[in-house]
Amino acid sequence: MTTVAAPALPHWDLSSVYPSLDSPELAAATRSIVTQLDALEAYLDAHAIAQGRPPADPAPAAVASVIAGYLERANALLRLFSTVRAYLSGHVATDSFNPAAKRQFSELQLLGVRLQQQGVRFAGWLGERAADLPALTAAHPLAQKHAFFLQETAEQSRYLMSEAEETLAAELGVSGAQAWSKLQGTICSQLSVPFERAGTTQALPLPALQNLYHDPDPDVRRRAYEAELAALASVREPLAACLNGVKGAAVTLAKRRGRTDPLHAALDDSRIDRATLDALLGAMQDSFPAFRRYLKKKAERLGRPALPWYDLLAPLGTSERTFTFPEAEAFIVEQFGSFSPRLAEFARRAFIGRWIDAEPRSGKRGGAFCMGLPAVEESRVLMNFDGSLDQVFTLAHELGHGFHNACLAGQPALLRGLPMTLAETASIFCETIVTEAMLAEAAGPAEELSILETFLMGTTQVVVDIASRFRFESEVFARRAQAELSAEDLCALMLQAQAETYGDGLDLSVRHPYMWTWKPHYYYAGLSFYNFPYTFGLLFGTGLYALYQERGPAFIPDYEALLAHTGQGKAAELAGRFGIDLRGRAFWENSLKVIERRIDRYCEL
Repeated sequence: MTTVAAPALPHWDLSSVYPSLDSPELAAATRSIVTQLDALEAYLDAHAIAQGRPPADPAPAAVASVIAGYLERANALLRLFSTVRAYLSGHVATDSFNPAAKRQFSELQLLGVRLQQQGVRFAGWLGERAADLPALTAAHPLAQKHAFFLQETAEQSRYLMSEAEETLAAELGVSGAQAWSKLQGTICSQLSVPFERAGTTQALPLPALQNLYHDPDPDVRRRAYEAELAALASVREPLAACLNGVKGAAVTLAKRRGRTDPLHAALDDSRIDRATLDALLGAMQDSFPAFRRYLKKKAERLGRPALPWYDLLAPLGTSERTFTFPEAEAFIVEQFGSFSPRLAEFARRAFIGRWIDAEPRSGKRGGAFCMGLPAVEESRVLMNFDGSLDQVFTLAHELGHGFHNACLAGQPALLRGLPMTLAETASIFCETIVTEAMLAEAAGPAEELSILETFLMGTTQVVVDIASRFRFESEVFARRAQAELSAEDLCALMLQAQAETYGDGLDLSVRHPYMWTWKPHYYYAGLSFYNFPYTFGLLFGTGLYALYQERGPAFIPDYEALLAHTGQGKAAELAGRFGIDLRGRAFWENSLKVIERRIDRYCEL
């Protein structure tokens, strides 16, 4: 009998961007970045663009022309820099053992410091002209096109330190918070865990070990959990140092910049206010009993008195559908086509062009993400595919980010800066398309139950677990302002946050104290609280999908226009185009009711 090997999972192809790390094209692009940085710096000097420096000609038309000159140069530079950064990041994320990629990425980071410093110079100078901005933007078409960017830059300039301090902070960040962040990524991507299965012991990278939480064998899930905890415990001290380094820097900089706290900057980055966040968090809190009802029912179905951590992602019985990668590809293209031909064509292009890296392997980071390559108007998706339905949803989710990038095609680089909240809109929408299709095609109650299980597993992570992450990070910041936290402190805070959010839906004797170690979001040097925007995105996307169901095809042009302009407005204003009030509880509660109805159905089956 001949055994046919399963097709290899795809690795992404970056050659459409640059042929290789040692190619003349990449070297030329890097030299061009340096040339453009020099030219932009000379432009700033020539026009006295710096804090405390008045323009040579104060007439609105003259100042607007100077602003337009900056915008033109900054857009070109940022477009190229973002592309090279994504290209190098693509190599590092899939092979952290590659010394050439890491070296070049490090060299680019130093160029990024210069780019950041130039942006600070412009922001400080522009902030001093905030009162004149309406007249200035009206005086030049390029300034008018960038009106939102200019207004936001001027508003945020009030939270800048002096130019000298911001320059020093940017330079020190490379060997400070950014270095701690890189170390965390290297430690976790290179962590190899021996694991025995079917009489054979393999050294599994952390993402492959974590994929075993989906295994139908409860003994495999339990042992994977125990192996993961043991492995993370072995590296907890250096990772605690990393987290203290990143969060300590964030606390210090927030204080020096006049921020209320690190959350203040996260809210501004997300383009929402505290009233919106409070409405969202309040609705999440009120939904916990429904999620606990789901978790208790799952424990009952698994024959357990309470649900241990390692069963949170467990499949139910043998009914869970599995997919080969080609099957996942075909299903997603078909379902995207049911929404719009443009979305389906985008997905085909991504699959044919090898934009997706799906194989878990040593040196590759865990989780999933999508990155844009603006110079070639393409995207790349990283994931760790294991054939589960959950991974099909993940693939649809990340392709949604790619479609968002496609809708932004042609926009200047400075108008592509998405708030984290709205950055999840297309991804959640695409995931919802696939979820609805799965439920509609379910072949009987057993398969419907399996699909609902997969949906609720993911949604529980985005509502309940992210609530625990928000509480954990809030407490870490509060305590880090007073002193460093030990690894033991961090574990205790994580367990406390899980107890407060999961409650009696979880076996509180079997939680995960090391969730803080491997989640890269906690270690982003310039971006704190990378958690609540996911819940915002889930509920905002769910609400938009409900509008699509009401309006049908007439909804699509407005939706694509929203995606194309997410870099040009605050979340409340963009949501208002669809009659959505983000500061009120009603919208969030209605979106959560959609999920609660699925919990009701799950418990009925």
